[in-house]
Amino acid sequence: MAANRSKEQFRKGCLKRLQKASRINRYKRDKLVLSKLYEMIEASRAQNIMLYLPLGMEVDVTPLLKRLRRQKRNVYVPFMEGKSFRLVKYRYPLQKKQFGIKEPKYSRQYRRKEIDIAIVPIVGVDSTYRRIGFGKGMYDRFFEKEMKNIKKVVFVARELCYAKEVITDHYDVKADHIIVP
Repeated sequence: MAANRSKEQFRKGCLKRLQKASRINRYKRDKLVLSKLYEMIEASRAQNIMLYLPLGMEVDVTPLLKRLRRQKRNVYVPFMEGKSFRLVKYRYPLQKKQFGIKEPKYSRQYRRKEIDIAIVPIVGVDSTYRRIGFGKGMYDRFFEKEMKNIKKVVFVARELCYAKEVITDHYDVKADHIIVP
């Protein structure tokens, strides 16, 4: 119970820092993160990439999405379903859905291929490199089912919000890499 309370307090503090970081040098910060991400994707020769459609305080990965599509790579994004999501191929048109998140129209077009790199937005991390997100648990539920199909998990944020103590739970998603400006 105490850990959850400190996790909530930590999340609130991180959200304030991210909102501030989103107002200062946003473009420059995002460009640095996208550059590092692209280098990682190239180095690992990733063909199947999971990205997200960004909210205002998250790193804007839209230019990377477009670049990867031009290169004919398979880009998948979350499609909300109940308390979790499944991956659908990124394609137009996009519709604004729950929480103001844009997503492609409903599609049965789903892959059973492995995801080479899953790029996930974070609010913060703790000393175990586990994700602290917005508190809905959608990524946790998704990764619980799909982790066996994902080779590498990369967290991204405009600013790193790090807790020295362990405040996450065993089911919280863990990163292989964290990229911040």
